[in-house]
Amino acid sequence: MVAVNMGKNMHKNMGKDMHQKVHMRHPRKKTWKELSPRAKIGTIAGAIIQLTLLVAAQRDISRRPAAEIRGSKAMWRAATLVNFIGPGCYFTFGVKRLPATK
Repeated sequence: MVAVNMGKNMHKNMGKDMHQKVHMRHPRKKTWKELSPRAKIGTIAGAIIQLTLLVAAQRDISRRPAAEIRGSKAMWRAATLVNFIGPGCYFTFGVKRLPATK
């Protein structure tokens, strides 16, 4: 069995060549200035969509009677804080659909 050093000195204990290989596999994230204009627009558009869904879900929770929501309002308020997934789940599973009248 081979012991692997995962402590503070992990980088010191591996050779320089191995150290560089580890960091080549995990490049650092780009800063805002390094992003292309297309990537910046995509990021801004995603943020706008996410915030719009959050505000719509929170407003709907505030205005909708508790009887028309599956589960507690507090639980759904917390769940909607999860990016994209929370508001999507609220509108899909949290709102009780009334049967259509003819």
